Order: sequence, then structure tokens, then C-alpha cells
Amino acid sequence: MDLRLPRLRGLLRRPRRALAAGAAVVVLAGAGTWTAVASDDKPPVRETDRVMAVDGVRIDTSYFTSGPAGRRPAVLLAHGFGGSKQDVRQQAQDLARDGYAVLTWSARGFGRSTGKIGLNDPKGEVADVSRLIDWLAKQPQVQLDKPGDPRVGVAGASYGGAISLLAAGYDHRVDAIAPAITYWNLADALFPDDVFKKLWAGIFVNSGGGCEKFEPDLCRMYERVAQSGTPDAQARALLAARSPSAVADRIKVPMLLVQGQTDSLFPLGQADAAAKAIRANGAPVDVDWIAGGHDGGDMETGRVQSRVRAWFDRYLKDDKGTDTGPAFRISRTGGVDSTTGAALLRGASDDRYPGLESGQRALPLRGGEQRFANPAGASPPAVSALPGLGGSGGLAQLSSLGVGVSLDFPGQYAQFESAPVSRSLRITGSPKVTVHVTSTSDDAVLFGKVYDVSPGGGTPVLPSQLVAPIRVEGAKAGKDVTITLPAVDHEVEQGHRLRLVLASTDLGYASPTAPATYTVSVRGDLKVPTAPGVTTAAAPLPSWVWWLPVAAAVIAPALLVTGRRRTTAPAPDPALAEVPLQITDLSKRYAGSADRYAVRDLSFRVEKGQVLGLLGPNGAGKTTTLRMLMGLIKPDDGEIRVFGHAIRPGAPVLSRLGAFVEGAGFLPHLSGRENLELYWQATGRPPEDAHLDEALEIAGLGDALARAVRTYSQGMRQRLAIAQAMLGLPDLLILDEPTNGLDPPQIREMREVLIRYAAAGRTVIVSSHLLAEVEQSCTHLVVMDRGRLVQASPVAEITGSGDTLLVGLATDIPDPLVEKVTALPDVESAVRVEGGLLVRLATPGPAARLGGAGNGATGHDEPADEQPPRTAPAQLLVDLVRLEVPVTSMGPHRRLEDAFLTLIGGEA
Repeated sequence: MDLRLPRLRGLLRRPRRALAAGAAVVVLAGAGTWTAVASDDKPPVRETDRVMAVDGVRIDTSYFTSGPAGRRPAVLLAHGFGGSKQDVRQQAQDLARDGYAVLTWSARGFGRSTGKIGLNDPKGEVADVSRLIDWLAKQPQVQLDKPGDPRVGVAGASYGGAISLLAAGYDHRVDAIAPAITYWNLADALFPDDVFKKLWAGIFVNSGGGCEKFEPDLCRMYERVAQSGTPDAQARALLAARSPSAVADRIKVPMLLVQGQTDSLFPLGQADAAAKAIRANGAPVDVDWIAGGHDGGDMETGRVQSRVRAWFDRYLKDDKGTDTGPAFRISRTGGVDSTTGAALLRGASDDRYPGLESGQRALPLRGGEQRFANPAGASPPAVSALPGLGGSGGLAQLSSLGVGVSLDFPGQYAQFESAPVSRSLRITGSPKVTVHVTSTSDDAVLFGKVYDVSPGGGTPVLPSQLVAPIRVEGAKAGKDVTITLPAVDHEVEQGHRLRLVLASTDLGYASPTAPATYTVSVRGDLKVPTAPGVTTAAAPLPSWVWWLPVAAAVIAPALLVTGRRRTTAPAPDPALAEVPLQITDLSKRYAGSADRYAVRDLSFRVEKGQVLGLLGPNGAGKTTTLRMLMGLIKPDDGEIRVFGHAIRPGAPVLSRLGAFVEGAGFLPHLSGRENLELYWQATGRPPEDAHLDEALEIAGLGDALARAVRTYSQGMRQRLAIAQAMLGLPDLLILDEPTNGLDPPQIREMREVLIRYAAAGRTVIVSSHLLAEVEQSCTHLVVMDRGRLVQASPVAEITGSGDTLLVGLATDIPDPLVEKVTALPDVESAVRVEGGLLVRLATPGPAARLGGAGNGATGHDEPADEQPPRTAPAQLLVDLVRLEVPVTSMGPHRRLEDAFLTLIGGEA
């Protein structure tokens, strides 16, 4: 896994103070290269690449400047773990254009730099940063505070964020820092409460290129802890010595600290400790909690970069008029964009940093003493965060949208619940609770978490997918333990409850493998911080409120002039008035793909009552075809007709079509029923035409229809989207991956719904990757590959029923009898296989029709070539019985999956 974060990854890295007078000398290992980087309307950036030799290690660097000659402040940009200086090149150019001299470099063991990875060893990576500052002090473009002391700031994310903190602690020449999503104490981050964070630690080692890429002491430490599953004092001391916390009293420069809410690697508690320590030294500190983190989510790159730039303008350029933002800011989810599905963010702020315990509110918990097991081998483990599965749609991001994705196994946890909250409650910080723990073993390891439980019984939501590991020593005698739960920012709606869960396992951590029984009871209320001073900003008016009236005034006259010149649509074809869909010679190329078609010369026809499966590998052109069918994009060539009418954007015949393609957007604060009603109102059609009750019956959401959509699981949203597509009972229904997020009973129900829907004389087109479901629910198939039609036929014809049959036998049969079967009319071969006899019938000519008579696969009406009679399976069975073959069963040999792979050239 790559621990670098998108675009913010490279915004950062490390410096360090000069050592004693006889320390290593920095020499230029090459003359360097000079490049002018220009853009359309921005000043060119001069880039110089050099390799510097430091204590026998080669450090690859790039130096960026722009604008006229003259001295300016410098910025060191460090990259994230597993990356290189290339990750921060764009940020470096942007800062150079803003009037900074910027130096980037690849840390030891990364990119083209040599040396072993030391995890920001003060004698290694941190010392390297001081040598880079030495070099900056000699550059004519860099502003100096005094000889040898440049005006310099350091910024970095994750690994690079830690080096910015360490640089300020070890080198007094650093003037301002902007670390992001980083650690304060690496030992606490990887060994929280002496519990080994095994998955993240393994990802770290893997991202670095393997254990051999690290300094020997670090490699031995990792192997020792990974094998034992328990961190020892030597391991903690090794990591703590390389952490910013080791020089906490020496970091006294202005700091903008950006930390991620969706981060199980470096959670908010790490930033809290850093902020308190540096503020205690008298330095200005602003804290910003962004929506993303190492577990995924929105990294808010543009906003963060702007704030970092303002921070350096204030404290490096000494521009006292610069607005550096509030002392504390947090990004909160404000629903979902109905068109893109992306989470909408709103800022909340306070003029002081509230910490993690401000405004505590006590909530009594119900539930008596409970026993649960730590299973042998700590398996199966509970699931919370899944390191490595972040990205823009990370699991932690889903929890902010009201989607529960955690898993606890029965018998392996205790739970305690609050009463429903009487008014909405905003948790901002770390909840706390005291519990009494007794174990049959000397030590116990528990994982504490607080769920948000809705009144309708939906899937509980674990905010940011975070858990707190707790090691309880001396638990056999019983012990009271105060648990500090993960810091989160989460709104609990009125009527919801909080559920404290103490589990014995978690996938991300190492826990005892010996079986044990834990007994737990609560010793007081759950104390929830509310940070009352933090206020959420009002939602800004969308930009179109301002520009739409002006644009309308400009566009309206142009429309009056050009309106008469619109192209008229082709006339309807009466011969196709009862044909739901005919596609003829359809082609589409996207911009930039002059020689590559998304869809090319595609033709097929669909009749009433059919359930058509649209199949093909990724990139086959299925979604492009569906989007052209719905009038969302225009084809380059060819024609689509629905009930005889040519499809154009806004064509009236589209009202006879219902569709669910690439996800549906809902207003998260409205209930499921309200969303459907609002959607239908937007069509302008009479309410009685909606057939809302039928659609709701299909959705099968029950009482959940009265709940806000933001509380829905993925499966519930999927069912609601399908019900929306069925509003008005359209004659042609188009569904793209309709079973995503549905469990097996719901998939079976969906299959029956589609079959019944088509049986009423309507037509359904389904695009899906679940071939087993397609085989059971579809009557006909269109198979595409690389934009072209591969085959269009009934399902039975494609799966090969009637061509290759598996005949089950009660007993084995002799060779002479096998030969007699082979000699039957129209039998090409008969061979023994495991389970019976594989009989291949004579293959007819290619099918010319997709449906019954008149359903031409190409949309044309020429009759199919006549074929000789073929042996039907029923006749074959008669012949086998006549030959006294002991038949027990007979059926098609190939599944749809086998036939599909054969058609597209895969392995059957």
C-alpha cells in the first residue's frame, strides 16, 4: 500500500539543526540540471535538480524559484512514506510562483536517494534536513535572518509531517511549520496502550520495500514484535526516540496542524498531544481537522494548501494582515451531492482549540455484568477500519454518511446502551467511561467503540470506524479501568442511542491468542464531549444564485435568434411502435480516442416481455450504450428507437422509460418516501400515475421508509433507487447492477420482481456482473466486448443447452456402449467424464434472432438460414434408454459463466 496521500502527500517533510562543528560536510554530487517550468498565464518556474552527498548517503533534491531576482523566504517540502520528491513537485511550483524558494528531496531509502530508512532518525533523516538548510543559507535567492540562518518553513504530510515537527525541535533555524495527518509519538501510534497495531505496521514495512530496507535495529524490532504480538519496552523506546514528542519542549515555532478525522493510523489524539505541548511552549498553534485521512475520504487539498500558504505568508513573509483562519476548524459532513454522490462538507470553527474533553455530557448506560469470550487464536476477529482500503470512498467516509460497515461476532463482545437522546447531540472529542474488567487470564485486551444506533433498527454506525485498544494487566483479580475512546466529530440525531461495545478482537490489532473469558460491567456514565464553543458555518448560497440571472439575460436573446434553426427529430417508425427497443449500427467515440471506439456498429432488438441481460467485461461499452439509450449522451453514428421513436435528449418517449444507472442521488435529510414523492413531483405527471404503493412494495423497506435516507445502508439505498426507477410502471425498465449491496434473500426477491415485471408485458434490461443471477432471471442476452456485439440470443442458446449435455449415469458403461451413443444421429461425440457422460450434439448455424420470430439480432427482417433438424435433448434421452444406458440425469453442461468467458476469449 502507498501511504502517500493524494496531492497532500507530498506537501511535506523534515529539517534538523546543525550538529557539532565537525559534522558531515554536504557536497554537490553533480552540477545539477536547470529547467524552466512554464504555464499559460503564470510566471515560469526555474527548477534545479541536484544530488547531495551527506555522510556517504546520496540525497536527491530539486530547487524551485520563480519571478525576478531578489531574496525570499524558503520552504522545505517533504513527501509521505513510500513516496519521493516527485509527489510534491506541483506544490513546490505553486509555492515558488507565490514568492518562495522551495526545496524538495527524496528521503533516505526512497526515490533516487540511497541509505536505509530510519523512520526519521535524528542522526539520519533529521540531520539530512539540517544539511539542506545549510545549503539554502548559501543560495542568493533565499532571505536570511543572519548569516547561515535562512528564513525557512517546513511542511509535510504523514512521514513528512513528522519531519517538519522534528526539524523545528532539532534545528533552531526553522521559523514555521505546517505538519499534516502525522504522529506525535510513533510508539503510541503503533502500540496504543501496549497493543500492537499489526495491520498498519505491516503496511508500513511493505510500503518501505520490506524489512531489509530499514535500519537493522528497526527491522529486528519489527520482526520481534510481529512474532510475539506484544510490544516490549525496547521497541517503545526505539520509536519514541524518533518521535517529535522526544523534543516536545524544544518546538517553539508557529504551527498549523492539519489532522484527519478518518484516520486509524494517526488519530486525532496524536494531534491533540502535539497542539497542547507546542502551545505550552508559547508558540501560536492553529488546528484543522479535515474530513480525510489515512483511511480515505476527502483530503480537501485546495483548501488546505491555501491555508498552508497563508500560514507561511504570515510567519515567513511577516505579512500581519494575512488571515490565517480560525484557531480551530473542523470539516463536517452536510449530506450528499445528489448529482455526484460526493459528501458535502461544511466548516465549523472556534476562536480557541477546545481539546478533546470540552463540554462533557453524562449519559447513563444500561446493561448489567456481561461475559464474553476471547476465542482461541483471536479468530474470527471483529472488523472496524480496514487499512489499505481507503481511497476517496473509504470505509470511514461511509460512516460519516450514515452507512454501517463494522462487524462484531456474537459471544465475543459486551454491549451497554444509553436511552434515546432527547435532542440531537454533537460529539466532538473523546468519550470516556469507567468499566470493571475481570479475566480468566492474567492480562486482557479489549477494544472499545461507541456506535450510533437508530430507532428503526438499522445497521449501527461506528463513527470514523475507530476503536480504542485497552490492555488490562492484572485482570484476573478484577480491575477498574477508565477507557478513553477514539476522538471523533459525529452528530447523534434525536431518538438515536449510543451503544458502548467492548470486543475481545479486532482485525487491525494483535490480541492474545489463548482462549479466555472476560467479565465486564460499567462503573458510571458515558461522558461525551460536545465542544459547545464550536459553531458550524451557515451553508453558502450556491454560485448559480448570483450568475444565473446575468447569464439568462445574455442567453435569452441568442435563443430567440437561433431557436428556429433547431434540428427536427426523425419521424416515428410505425412498424416499430410495439417494439420496446431497436438499436441499429450504433457507434460512439469519446474525445481523445480517435482510433478507439467505446461502442462500434452495435445492433440488436428487444421485444415485449423479455428480460434482457447486457453482459460484457469492464470497458465493453455497456454503460455507454445505456447512457445513449437514455439520451444522456449522443451517438456518433447509428440510431436508437424506443417504441418507434428516435432517442434524442429530452425526447417525449423517454417518459415510457425508467432507469437506474451509475447510482441514484437522494436528499439525505428526507425520508425514503419523501424522496420518491419529490422525484415524481419533478416529472410534472399526475400523482395517481406514479403507482407509488406498488413501487414501495417492491422496495420492501418497511418502516425504514419513514427514516432519513442518510441512515440507510447501501442495500436499502439500492432498493429505494430501484423503486424510484419503477415509479409510473414504465414500459421499458433499465437497471445497471441492480443487486449491488443486496443480501442473498434480497437478490432472490429482486430476481422474482424482474420476472414478474416483464411477465406483465413490459421489458427489462439488466446490466450485471453476477452471471449466476443473470442466468436465472434473464430470458435473453446481449454479450459485448470492446464495444462490439459478440452474440445476441436467448439464454438457453448461449449457455449451450441442446449442444453439450452432461448425462448422469447410475453405473459406468463399457466402451462398446459409449461407441453406440457416439453413433447416434447428430451426436458429434460422447466421452466419459467425472459424474457421467459428456455428449456433444451437432452444432447448428449461428442464431439470427435475439427473441422469437421476427426478433432480428441486427434489427433487420431477413429470415434465418434454414438448418437441418437437430437431435433434441428429449429425443436423445429416448435413444439412450433404448440403448439401456443407465441414465439418472441430463442437463446443459456449461454454465453462463463458462459460455460468457468462451465468447469474450477468456478461460472457460
